[in-house]
Amino acid sequence: MMADFAAGKAARRVPVFAAVCAFALNCALNGAAQTPAPQNPSQNPNQTGSRPVYSGSASPEAQPAPTLTITTREVLLDVVVTDENHRPVTGLKASDFTITEEGQPQTIRRMEEHSALSGVDVTKLKAAPPLPANTFTNFTPVANSNAYTVILLDALNTPVSSQMYLRQQLIDYLKHDMQPGTPIAIFQLDVGMKLIQGFSTDPQVLLAAAESKRNMPSLQRPVHGNYDYYVRSRTQILGEGMGSIGRYLAGFPGRKNLIWFTGSLPSWLNGSPTVEDVERRVGNPFRDDFMVYDDMMNGLTDALSLSRVAVYPVDARGLQTPPMFDASRRRPMSNSGFYTAQAFNHMNLDEIADATGGKAYYNTNGLKQTLAEIVDNGSSYYTLDYATTNRKWDGKFRHIKIALNRSGLKLQYRPGYYAVDRTRMEERQVASMERRMARGQKPNLAPPNEAPQNPTLDENGAMVKAPKQGFDAVMELGAVPPTEIVFTASVAINGNVVKLKKDDPLPKDNFLTKEYKGKPFRNFDLAIHADPRSLNAPLSADGRRHGKLQFVTVLYTPEGETVNSITTEIDFDLGDAGYRKLLTNGLPVKQQIAVPVKGNYFLRVGVNDLSSGHMGAVEIPVDQVHADVMPAALASR
Repeated sequence: MMADFAAGKAARRVPVFAAVCAFALNCALNGAAQTPAPQNPSQNPNQTGSRPVYSGSASPEAQPAPTLTITTREVLLDVVVTDENHRPVTGLKASDFTITEEGQPQTIRRMEEHSALSGVDVTKLKAAPPLPANTFTNFTPVANSNAYTVILLDALNTPVSSQMYLRQQLIDYLKHDMQPGTPIAIFQLDVGMKLIQGFSTDPQVLLAAAESKRNMPSLQRPVHGNYDYYVRSRTQILGEGMGSIGRYLAGFPGRKNLIWFTGSLPSWLNGSPTVEDVERRVGNPFRDDFMVYDDMMNGLTDALSLSRVAVYPVDARGLQTPPMFDASRRRPMSNSGFYTAQAFNHMNLDEIADATGGKAYYNTNGLKQTLAEIVDNGSSYYTLDYATTNRKWDGKFRHIKIALNRSGLKLQYRPGYYAVDRTRMEERQVASMERRMARGQKPNLAPPNEAPQNPTLDENGAMVKAPKQGFDAVMELGAVPPTEIVFTASVAINGNVVKLKKDDPLPKDNFLTKEYKGKPFRNFDLAIHADPRSLNAPLSADGRRHGKLQFVTVLYTPEGETVNSITTEIDFDLGDAGYRKLLTNGLPVKQQIAVPVKGNYFLRVGVNDLSSGHMGAVEIPVDQVHADVMPAALASR
């Protein structure tokens, strides 16, 4: 269905949480990739089809003066300190902490204390101004960015009865206990990951989402087949879902607390990422995001992200007693077998929590109280910053230990990071990109809805729809919108109604399906403006920065059927002056897509950085585009 923009996409990656390099994450603290940059950079007028080469300047650039570059790699650690009553401890100083990395003492360069904000505190914060009419974005900032809370309702791995009780507890918390101003997002995982409600600080908005049909308990069995296939499929769905949450959180700086309400997790093999796994990472390690690997189907607990996301797994089944019969295995279960299974499941939850600086909760029916405790404690923490003294970047895991000069206190923090060689990683990115450019790869402009070349067959031999991966999955209607690349999309309606004759060509670069070709339509103009700070432009051996971007707009029916699509690809070729201009002025791209006059439709706009694999997407209901509004970004068309 999405074949028109599938060409040139980044290599398929199995989306499981993975360990990340933690150096220089202070860029994320400073709000990288939040605010779209100013408009109107110049472009090279020599364009071929829909693939212009962006040079940043039409005139030759002067040779830059030699510069001396010194790289300092910093490690950021969020540390939650609690007392014997599980309450946050405040007022500590940097001198109270001692940090060692592989046994070697490290010097704390900076320390910041963060505390949960009261309703009065939040009212004093300056909210972001609203976007102009007909302007949409995949990133909505909230005034309180001290800490973000993500609630994940895992219907894939939780019995229906427990789902119903959890839903009641969540609604009760939002009605009576949530403090206004606390940024919360709600996700649900069943046959796939769904965003129930994006970040909001309004309890009423979150309550309406929790009480809606989007958050109803899932009665659908996600996978059919033998037990081994069922477990492996659950693991893959879980990994892909976690990856989509990671892409959603990428644009939000600071600490994120992921409260994962789940039941019995699928079994997987143990194993840690190798050096080669880590070095295959495609992307910018300075970004506050998650990583995924090609061959990491197993070892989810060992591959949790270390990028300022603390995971708090909560056993949504509450306090359990041994059953008389194990329905999954169709045989009686002994008490010892039940307690053994419970012990291993809780060990998995503990491992997930410990790997990211969170805490696991189980054997409690007070899910509402647990939620309140995590939100409170996760918003009160210390951020410690040190420049590592170890200059060897071999991709190995480095263990970190933090101690306090006070006894009786509990510390939560991530236990280490992978020492990825960024230089080697960028060299591989550049080499791969240059090979693609040398081959002159062009986008695959096949019409949408084309039948797959290699259809997937189920166990009965019937053709089934193969799950989409990468950018194809991101561009599906209703998919979780990633914020790895933050952008705005300005939309204006061309008032003229057009109806093509039988032999008339389609609008330029459009792929209007046959069903709609003979129906009247209007052209919608779009100006897509990507934040340049979230783009990847690695420096190559020739002293220039190369990159490649896809800008895609797809028109859907409410049922998810493709009506039209348009793709624009841009190649980077920048010297120092051009790169500085890009960072200053940004990179707008204009498109025009035909939208039928009659019917209800959705525009899905996406940006795909082919050099890093980072993505961004936003969904726009066509009925929210006002016909009489002309955004400034399109006023000069």
